[in-house]
Amino acid sequence: MNIYFSGIGGVGIGPLAEIAYDAGYKVAGSDSSTSLMTDNLMALGIEIHIGNQDGEFLQSYHDKQTVDWLIYTAALPNDHPELVLAKKLGIKIAKRDELLAHIISDKNLQLIAVAGTHGKTTTTGMLVWTLMQLGVPVSYSIGTTISFGPSGRFDPASRYFVYECDEFDRNFLHFKPYLSIITSIDYDHTDTYPTAEEYLEAFSQFAEQSNQVFAWDDQHAEVFYDQNQVSLVEPLQVNENIKLSGLHNRRNATLVQIALKRLGLNQDTTDILSNFPGTDRRFEKLANNLYSDYGHHPAEIAATLQLAREISDQIVLIYQPHQNIRQHQLRDQYTNQFELAEAVYWLPTYLSREDPKLKVLQPKDLIQNITNKSDVHIVDFNDKLWSIIEKARNDGKLVLGMGAGAIDNWLRVKLSQTDK
Repeated sequence: MNIYFSGIGGVGIGPLAEIAYDAGYKVAGSDSSTSLMTDNLMALGIEIHIGNQDGEFLQSYHDKQTVDWLIYTAALPNDHPELVLAKKLGIKIAKRDELLAHIISDKNLQLIAVAGTHGKTTTTGMLVWTLMQLGVPVSYSIGTTISFGPSGRFDPASRYFVYECDEFDRNFLHFKPYLSIITSIDYDHTDTYPTAEEYLEAFSQFAEQSNQVFAWDDQHAEVFYDQNQVSLVEPLQVNENIKLSGLHNRRNATLVQIALKRLGLNQDTTDILSNFPGTDRRFEKLANNLYSDYGHHPAEIAATLQLAREISDQIVLIYQPHQNIRQHQLRDQYTNQFELAEAVYWLPTYLSREDPKLKVLQPKDLIQNITNKSDVHIVDFNDKLWSIIEKARNDGKLVLGMGAGAIDNWLRVKLSQTDK
């Protein structure tokens, strides 16, 4: 099968392209610009066009060797030239999860899925890390880069495929997992789920499609009412001997241990999980006293600040909200989550996949209900903010940059300029 990936350098598409290549499929693709992902894929010998995605490369490639599937992300507009051309050429068009489900079935793998509003990426990483340390062959896909392997991998010796199963765009409903872990449930992705009821119903359906499920009893147990395949774990079962910072990390690691035992892997993995190196953008240390985190939901903010307070008593938070459409849903939920930070610097919202008819909420609109509002300062990306960060770091305070938008790259660029 010959598969073409439009936007092959993306964090979701790129790992899938590598998985498909490792699994023996013919792979090619395009992207508007180069990235570490495209460089890695090209090094494998995968043909990639960089630049204008006007359809010319897809046409010439298809003329040489017929393309069977074109894979794209939800971020691609319906009138994208490569999508339009693929339809004209009669190429099967699918999103990444449909292809991954096909590969898992085609290769007779058992899917271990990690779902949940928060903690999916880290928990998926924990599973992959632990299986590797146990010497168990594993195929997997993680929605970030990791230090202990590529973001996506197919191992022909593997029995299991570990996957970060995202609820956005109802992606996780494409799968029927052998075993699922559900880390948490907090209403999110209002562009996909207009109501909280629809969001909870999707998780209920995902659980019904799974052969066995592990979830926390204090995380919407009513969602899984009368579902015999769901095992609800009591919070008292958290293994506090796992030496990871952050209660949410110890909770997720405990779910990993329980799931592995259900798979028949009965070795004590406490030390292995205690040495988990983490994943990029999840409380990732960039430099002394400077960390970056992907969190952009009130529950994630609270959990990550709790983690940070286990390391330092003085926390300075730089926060960039994500998506205006989300902020309309979250604005009343910003309350006491910031109290563990001695200062909060609030950036304008990162805009992505927005409704142009929706008023863009300003920082002053979002901080109204924050209990420690006097500690909140509205800022922009500029040298003044960097000076604040540098002073806090030099004073021995832990500075935490949070958000799914531009903040991580801005911090990294500023660091590189400072090093020079």
